[in-house]
Amino acid sequence: MGKFKKITVPSDGEKITVVNGKLKVPDNPVIAFIEGDGTGPDIWNASKLVFDEAVKKAYNGKKKIAWMEIYAGEKALSVYGKNKWLPEETVDAIREYTVAIKGPLTTPIGGGIRSLNVTLRQVLDLFACVRPVKYYSGVPSPMKAPQKLNIVLYRENTEDVYSGIEFKSGTDEAEKLIKYINKNFNKNIRIPSGVGIKPMSEFGTARLVKKAIEYALSHNRKSVTLVHKGNIMKFTEGAFRDWGYKLAKAEFRDKIVTEDELWSEHNGKMPEGKILIKDRIADSMFQQLLLRPDEYDVVATPNLNGDYLSDAAAAQVGGLGMAPGANISYSTAIFEATHGTAPKYAGLDKVNPGSVILSGVMMLEYIGWKKAGRLIEKALKKTIKLKVVTYDFARQMKGATEVKTSEFAKAIVSNM
Repeated sequence: MGKFKKITVPSDGEKITVVNGKLKVPDNPVIAFIEGDGTGPDIWNASKLVFDEAVKKAYNGKKKIAWMEIYAGEKALSVYGKNKWLPEETVDAIREYTVAIKGPLTTPIGGGIRSLNVTLRQVLDLFACVRPVKYYSGVPSPMKAPQKLNIVLYRENTEDVYSGIEFKSGTDEAEKLIKYINKNFNKNIRIPSGVGIKPMSEFGTARLVKKAIEYALSHNRKSVTLVHKGNIMKFTEGAFRDWGYKLAKAEFRDKIVTEDELWSEHNGKMPEGKILIKDRIADSMFQQLLLRPDEYDVVATPNLNGDYLSDAAAAQVGGLGMAPGANISYSTAIFEATHGTAPKYAGLDKVNPGSVILSGVMMLEYIGWKKAGRLIEKALKKTIKLKVVTYDFARQMKGATEVKTSEFAKAIVSNM
C-alpha cells in the first residue's frame, strides 16, 4: 500500500490493477473519492449511499467498494495548509489506485490557481474527456423531442488552447512573442495584446479518435463524427479532421466506412456491421444537435469545441445536473460532476446529485460492475417519472414532490 501522510488507505480493500491494458478488479476495490467544494459534500453523501446500496443489492453483499478519501480544492487547504489546492499525494494516490470519482471543485476566475480539473487532466495525462448525453423520461427540457438526443462525446483533454500557453497583455513575454511573430512571419498582431498558443498534434488527435471509435464498436453505436473548425484554422482544427480520418482508416479499415465512401462506393446505403466516420464544422454541429440530433452518435472533438458542445447538449436534456463525465487515459480514470460548486447552496441539502450519481454509473460500467450501474439508472429513471425530484426540476414540473438531496438519494434506493 502507498505511504501517505494525510490519506488513510482502507484496510478492508484491495487495489484495482491494470494488466496488459485491462483492469483487474477485486470484489473489494479501493476507489478514491474527492467530495468536492461548495455543494460537493451534500452531493457526495447522497451519491455514496446510492452506489453502496446498488452494489449490495446487485451482488447480494458479495462485492463492496472500499472508499478512500483524497483531497483537492478547499478541503485540501484545511488538511494540508495554505496554497495546497492539489497536494502531490492526491495525484500519487489516483495514479496508484487507478480509479477515482470527484465532486465539483472551486476555480477562481482571473488570477490565482489554474483550474484544478484541467491540472488533474494534464498531470495524469487523462487525454479523453467522455461525456454521455441522453434524455431521461420526465426530466424538464426546453426541447420538443429531447429523447432524440443520445450522444457520447469524446473531447481531447490535453492540447488546444487549454494547454495553458498564454501571455498576459502588456507583459515582456507577450510583447517579445508578438514582435517575433510580426517580424519573422509578416503578421500584424496589435501591441499590446494577450497571446495564446493553440497546439494540436497528430499523436494527441489519434489516441482520442481511437478511443472514440473503440467505444462506438464495443457499444454498437452507428457513427463517429469528427467536429472541428478546419475551414478557418486549417493546420490545427483542419489537421484534427485529417488525422482523425487517417487513424480510422489505418487502424479500423475493415470496420469503418467514411461518409465520402458511403456515397461513392455504397450508394448511400450503410454496409452491415460497419460504423460511419464523418465530420462536421463546429458551428454547424450546434445546429445539427438541435435540428437533427438523432443523426449523431459518438462525437470526437478538440478540447475547446468539446467544452462548448458537451454543455450545450446537456442543456437540451435537462442541464448539467444530469450530465455525467469521465476523464480517462490508458491506465487511469477520474469520474466527475460536470457542473460547478454552487456555493450559495452549500450545506443546504438542496441540489441535484444526478451528475455525480450518473458519473458513478459510468464508473461502475468501467470497472465491469454493469449490473449495479443498470440498477441505479433504472431506479433514477423511476424516481424522476414519479416526479420525486430536487428543486431544480420541481420548479419546472407540474405536480412534483420537491425533496432534498439526501431524500432524493433515499428515493432512488427505495426504487431499486
